[in-house]
Amino acid sequence: MQRIAVLNVVGLTRSLIGPHMPRLLKFRQRSQLSVIDPALPALTCTAQSTYVTGRPPSGHGIVANGWYHRELAEVQFWKQSNHVVHGPKIWDDLRAALPGFTCAKTFWWYNMYSSADYSVTPRPIYPADGRKVFDIYSWPYELRPGLKATLGNFPFPTFWGPAAGLPSPQGAPEAASRWIANSAMWIEERHRPTLQLVYLPHLDYNFQRLGPDHPSIPADLARIDTIVGDLIDFFESRQVQVLILSEYGITPVHTPIHLNRLFREKGWITVKEELGLELLDAGQSRVFAVADHQVAHVHVQDPALLPAVRALLESTPGIALVLDQDGKRRIGLDHPRAGDLVVFSDQDAWFTYYYWLEDQLAPDFARCVDIHRKPGYDPVELFLDPSLSAVKLRIAWKLLQKKLGFRMLMDLIPLDARLVKGSHGCRPASQDDWPVLLGGAHVPVGPLAATDVYQVIRKSVVG
Repeated sequence: MQRIAVLNVVGLTRSLIGPHMPRLLKFRQRSQLSVIDPALPALTCTAQSTYVTGRPPSGHGIVANGWYHRELAEVQFWKQSNHVVHGPKIWDDLRAALPGFTCAKTFWWYNMYSSADYSVTPRPIYPADGRKVFDIYSWPYELRPGLKATLGNFPFPTFWGPAAGLPSPQGAPEAASRWIANSAMWIEERHRPTLQLVYLPHLDYNFQRLGPDHPSIPADLARIDTIVGDLIDFFESRQVQVLILSEYGITPVHTPIHLNRLFREKGWITVKEELGLELLDAGQSRVFAVADHQVAHVHVQDPALLPAVRALLESTPGIALVLDQDGKRRIGLDHPRAGDLVVFSDQDAWFTYYYWLEDQLAPDFARCVDIHRKPGYDPVELFLDPSLSAVKLRIAWKLLQKKLGFRMLMDLIPLDARLVKGSHGCRPASQDDWPVLLGGAHVPVGPLAATDVYQVIRKSVVG
């Protein structure tokens, strides 16, 4: 039994491993590399679930980072219970085969209530007075106080939002990934898991905010290279073999597509007025889309509209692929959680969740970092509204209000989807933009199906 650390370097592709990443380049030169034909959609939750189950979304059920729950008539994103991932996981398989096997999941998603031995994941606390207190969740529970006593509080604002990937009072651009890396070393020193899965998200931020071709990106490559290099040296000094993995490649985008606005103009979307603002009423809408990067699950609750909806989608610029039930089956996405139609954008486009036609009627959460309330993924949360004057003073005032116990709305996010310059979710045309797997003898040469990553990790542990 070989102990393994899988370092999930988000956004890493073959084309990035070069002079700006000298320590990863050195690792590549002594390792085998395979590009991964990405799980579709090429998203965090889908990819990770494919890797740990060896199944496509039709088998594990994670059709995106969130989906429409038909029985609740609600869209829910970024849930954390591992029970939503169907099928046995790789740690269950290995534990049954290898006496003494243990697994740690360090910030991989669906990290609550799994059967892994050790888990750490971001988890705010929501007191009854409406506050949100940044924190983490762990299992066993004693990991949390131990990690915080050693490393300090997890720098949550650097994990997602306008401070992520940028220097800020909350920390350095790479603060979140550095904290996660340090927590992985802390777990290794105290618990020595056989398999540790480590999530390093740093490249996700500026690749989406600025685009992968922006001149400042080499600095981000250097930052994550230092963190990954430190982890490689640390684990290998303890006879732990390292695998480097990624979930997707991020490509430049220029075209946001507002599907729900198109549907609303057709009279298919239902909105309800609350306090003078508009909320999407998914349960009463005849057609609506759950947008997630470059994929959208389109729910057609009036079957008579299906031909018209498909015709509209196929004629909309920026849409590359419209999948019906047969199409979903061909790519392994035929699961009850999927939309009636699933659409993928062109490589240089992406889908917003926007459904309002006038910005003054947008819901209050639209201008906030609010990943759970929005009925779709919103990368515009990486930006501060450029139209706001003295924005740093506004932030300071709002934080003071929060500290004094007053209710306030951190409404600093713009509503301009054109700001976003990078995205993922479709299969990029070039294999240089596909995710990668690097490591020892069990990593094959040549393209690898996303479902096969499971067996590579398993064989690496079993030996």
